[in-house]
Amino acid sequence: MRFLCFLVTAFLSFLVHAQNETYTISKLDINDERPHFSINFNGDNKVVYLSYLLNKNGKIKTVLGVPALTIFEGYIDGNEIINEMPLLIDSKQDITNISSVKMSPDGKHLYITVTYNKRNMPEGNFNEKNFHIEVGEYKEGVGYTNFKVLPFCEPIYSYGHPAFSPDGKTMYFIANIRGGSESARGASDIFKVAVLGENNFGAPENLGTEVNSYSKEMYPFIAQNNTLYFASNRPGGFGGYDIYMSKMKEDGSFGKAQKLPEPINSRQDDFCFILNGENSGYLSSQRNGGKGEDDIYFFSLN
Repeated sequence: MRFLCFLVTAFLSFLVHAQNETYTISKLDINDERPHFSINFNGDNKVVYLSYLLNKNGKIKTVLGVPALTIFEGYIDGNEIINEMPLLIDSKQDITNISSVKMSPDGKHLYITVTYNKRNMPEGNFNEKNFHIEVGEYKEGVGYTNFKVLPFCEPIYSYGHPAFSPDGKTMYFIANIRGGSESARGASDIFKVAVLGENNFGAPENLGTEVNSYSKEMYPFIAQNNTLYFASNRPGGFGGYDIYMSKMKEDGSFGKAQKLPEPINSRQDDFCFILNGENSGYLSSQRNGGKGEDDIYFFSLN
């Protein structure tokens, strides 16, 4: 019996080892000492992501001594991201403290995760550190402007990291909503809302215990086959944040989340996983051997 158990264990170890070898991870030339994260596709050949702006001397630009995260756009050239340029945003919108960026499926609207400012400060008591989701529209010569807080974002909770289903009819996001059956289990859970058009949405729905944990879930992404990918720092991972996947069932619910293997995951934080088709994509990671705090890596499934 012990010999049989040994054979089974050895065989499973071989399968895991073989599975790990099917992934190829590549560093990108765009990485430097700055962080690069919240990468998302913008059409077929472009991406948007967050990083620090550089001044004319090539140094990180600061505002009141603090580096300010800026939205960048880059073109996909093979595996690389080239021609990095700041995305044009109306300076009058006073956009600061950005933690995620996402382009709408039709490419006409920009969704961002930010804190409140003088332009949209809520009335009453709330935590000024709470994040929320805003959407802006593009205006020629001005850039993205007229940002509005999404109507389901209540100031007493935090919301962020929007992602869209392949058909654009559902938005997924993270939140720490409390109370009732939709209460978040951990510091942030993944929720969904129906997209009804004209900045109208349904009521937030928690994805449930098969996906969410008592830890933090962040940066959801929905692949073309309706598989959900996200980052979580739940126990049992390789270290820090790890990438998990959950497959959608026929009834629209999601199955039990499964941790992706190495080398997709590392001993450090791994997050912002996006898939281009079925066999390749990008992720952000703090793994050893990188150039900055968070680097973008290209991966492929051989």
